[in-house]
Amino acid sequence: MTDELIVPPEAQGQRLDAWLARQRPDLSRARIQSLIAQGYITIGNRTLKPSLRISAGLRVRIVLPPPRSSTLEAEPIPLDILFEDVSLLVLNKPPGLVVHPAAGHPTGTLVHALLHHCPSLRGIGGEQRPGIVHRLDKDTSGLMVVAKTEAALRSLQSQFKSRQVEKIYLALAAGHPSPSAGRIEAPIGRAMADRKKMSATPPSGKPAVTHYETLRVFAQWSLLKLRLETGRTHQIRVHLAHIGHPVAGDPLYARRHMPPLPIPISRQMLHAFKLAFRHPATCRPLHFEVQPPPDMAELLKRLEIASPPSGHAAARYRS
Repeated sequence: MTDELIVPPEAQGQRLDAWLARQRPDLSRARIQSLIAQGYITIGNRTLKPSLRISAGLRVRIVLPPPRSSTLEAEPIPLDILFEDVSLLVLNKPPGLVVHPAAGHPTGTLVHALLHHCPSLRGIGGEQRPGIVHRLDKDTSGLMVVAKTEAALRSLQSQFKSRQVEKIYLALAAGHPSPSAGRIEAPIGRAMADRKKMSATPPSGKPAVTHYETLRVFAQWSLLKLRLETGRTHQIRVHLAHIGHPVAGDPLYARRHMPPLPIPISRQMLHAFKLAFRHPATCRPLHFEVQPPPDMAELLKRLEIASPPSGHAAARYRS
């Protein structure tokens, strides 16, 4: 597919990639930058840069290459899909499922399952992460939205970036935070001593804000509802550990000596409970909630039995 655009006078001096992104809403700015780098977007025979300041009257030629065959193989992994239309789907990710291929997880990921369910996802946003707008850690369960078109991907990414998406999580945390509700603001970056971990006190980090509210107090644990303002890697896990109340079962950030639990667990007790955003095509508000998976639900039930209600709301997880 080939398209030719003429730069109008009002676009004089604008960046090439920014102007093209406005003219072609079906293409993300990152995709446009990639096409420029690969020589698929040209002005005459010139080699271009995304930062080129354009002049009125220039003819910009866009050639969309045919989709490249991906090395990813579709796999018939069951998906718990809560909503789906031509633009997107919303699913409930189980714990233990890796979102996209990475070192140590070349197969069996959510992406492989999505390609089996929706083969047209190939190439949407990249070969290794088709349709992926955001991610959850392997052992974190709950709600995710997946884009099925480039336009939907662009819109959803914009909503996440501008903090228009509401993301609410449930976490079982050690101890009893004081105050029982509050705001955690601490920059997050790679830990210097262990590059697999993130830290709330790195030499340089990106701003991160988490709001928490105690839903239920148990003997030595608390069920927290958390709302993210930002979406940094491991944000909730790092922030709760930072204030001295790490997530139960967290293999990276839990303290060496954690309070006892009534049943053994094999993952962090963190669940993406609520997700709300605007539909990228219709702008209609969409709101989803999903209860914790069986292992977390059973643990909360056992804690509830051992600790009768004492002032805080019972764990119905209302938003």
